[in-house]
Amino acid sequence: MIDGSAVLTVFLVYLAGVVIPGPNFVAVVHKAVAATRSEALALVGGIVLVNLFWSSCAIAGLGVVFAALPWAALLIKVLGAAYLMWFGLRLLINAGKHAPGLLNDAVAGSCRQSFIQGVVTNIGNPKSMAFYAAVFSAAAPAHVSPGTFLSMLAVVVMVSMAWYGMVAIALSQPRIACAYQGRRKAIDRLCGGLILSLGIRQLA
Repeated sequence: MIDGSAVLTVFLVYLAGVVIPGPNFVAVVHKAVAATRSEALALVGGIVLVNLFWSSCAIAGLGVVFAALPWAALLIKVLGAAYLMWFGLRLLINAGKHAPGLLNDAVAGSCRQSFIQGVVTNIGNPKSMAFYAAVFSAAAPAHVSPGTFLSMLAVVVMVSMAWYGMVAIALSQPRIACAYQGRRKAIDRLCGGLILSLGIRQLA
């Protein structure tokens, strides 16, 4: 039996959390304007996959694990912040040159590489980890039925896919892509600065 009230609570909490701009949002925006729509959607797919992983862990008791092992939460936060700072610096250094890949610039044009970029970006996103460990874990009741568990995961997938997919499709329009080419250096610097500041804020 599915607990409708629990699923609705998770939906409202997750909807509020996912629309707040963070590293994932900035990464999708930059990929959408700097690359093709297929690449942007592949990046979204990587982000959604990690959201599915984090939400599964949260429902299963991620908050309890981090409460028992605070050093693990701190380690993830520090590594995530370091990654964001590295990614932001890469964007700043390469501003206006080309869309820098997170793993290997030589294959950054492939959808497979974009998917990996989405996974790495979200894994290193301290906002996601903090949200799922604290807010999402508190909203999701413990010991739910399999039907409720799957319904909660479906909510996470549908909401994140709809939100980031909409952003990717809207910003990958040819008119917007052309406008980006004319202001590429400024936009790259803006995205890089935002991601770098998020990493610094996480360490602070």
